[in-house]
Amino acid sequence: MAQVLEFRLPDLGEGLTEAEIVRWLVQVGDVVAVDQPVVEVETAKAMVEVPCPYGGVVTARYGEEGTELPVGAPLLTVAVGAPAEPAPESSGNVLVGYGTSAAAARRRRVRPPQPGVRSTDREPSEDRRTAEPAAESPVTAARSRVSASAPRIRRPAAPDRPDGPVPVISPLVRRLARQHGVDLRRLTGSGPDGLILRADVERALRATQAREEAPRTTVTAPAAETALTGRPEPRAGTRIPLKGVRGAVADKLSRSRREIPDATCWVDADATELMRARAAMNATGAPKISLLALLARICTAALARFPELNATVDTEAREIVRLDQVHLGFAAQTERGLVVPVVRDAHVRDAESLTAEFARLTEAARAGTLTPADLTGGTFTLNNYGVFGVDGSTPIINHPEAAMLGVGRIIPKPWVHEGELAVRQVVQLSLTFDHRVCDGGTAGGFLRYVADCVEQPAVLLRTL
Repeated sequence: MAQVLEFRLPDLGEGLTEAEIVRWLVQVGDVVAVDQPVVEVETAKAMVEVPCPYGGVVTARYGEEGTELPVGAPLLTVAVGAPAEPAPESSGNVLVGYGTSAAAARRRRVRPPQPGVRSTDREPSEDRRTAEPAAESPVTAARSRVSASAPRIRRPAAPDRPDGPVPVISPLVRRLARQHGVDLRRLTGSGPDGLILRADVERALRATQAREEAPRTTVTAPAAETALTGRPEPRAGTRIPLKGVRGAVADKLSRSRREIPDATCWVDADATELMRARAAMNATGAPKISLLALLARICTAALARFPELNATVDTEAREIVRLDQVHLGFAAQTERGLVVPVVRDAHVRDAESLTAEFARLTEAARAGTLTPADLTGGTFTLNNYGVFGVDGSTPIINHPEAAMLGVGRIIPKPWVHEGELAVRQVVQLSLTFDHRVCDGGTAGGFLRYVADCVEQPAVLLRTL
């Protein structure tokens, strides 16, 4: 007799509460092995394949491609071997860095027997206790019963519950409903056990918008319509949902602006000698050194002298936390939007190691294969916006970090060099910093040291 186990969407990273199903990798009736990827999902940070910790026959899938599911919602069920046989164990490796927690027991309300209820109306767990022919193997039996005895989900009737609890897990769903004035108590959830999903709220919004845009028998002026409904008239144009990477970036930047009292200072620097030093390094036949790696090496040297900027603020404890390691984030533009991969332990890497790690993370960002671990834990960010052909910027700090260094394009400009006017390779450097962790003197000292290293790379020899 086969045992049917439920696999739920695991926690995919820091602060992620939901994921969108991009592509199913298995069908109902397929045999899967332990740790076999079964579905590809996209979170606000990356696109990942989720492996199943059980081996057996897939008996049910929950959610179509394009559906958003909250963490903890069922993904699929798998029929594994009978209890008499050794049952497969969970591998514990749903994602690198994130283990598979033991499945929590599902709490059900026990209802008294009702007259006239047939045996087929029992719970799925009762159906699974039906004896199977002795000559039939558990997996074969489970496969033959996929359509007949797959676990069924009892959904509540259309709710009209002005005083009852609202089945919502995701805080993002609650916020979306609150922002658009949607009464969650009037919605019917399409998720497991009547769970209200983001798609349900968006469907209600579309229905409301369709009613507002439908032809009216009475022509009402926009101002009068606004006064009657209490909502402004929707503006014409293309609507693009703030979701996925774009939504995550919007939330993080908004939080940074709300919580961090930032300030920006900038300086022009003569990068001629830095460009010559890089050319000399790359002329030796060794692996090429990138300009970004040299700038990163300068950043880590500057942070060693000014550790105040490699910090974060614990607002609850009202403490500044100075961090021991430098995990350097760098802004990377991809087809899916702006992402910030993180180079771990950048302070102990040389220019060659930094070049290799930047190349690896950039390629993974473009391919959409960055893991949540690649995108979290940064302590300081380097933003090379010069690749977009601009000279300066006032970057928004990557919350919860305390500072970001921005680098503009390096171009020939008139410059006074050794008392004479000359054409030099000039770059503008900008530093946005959290004014809670330091004052302008510290920030200016950091930026001036960075500029000195750009103008005279030999300054770095003192820290090697």
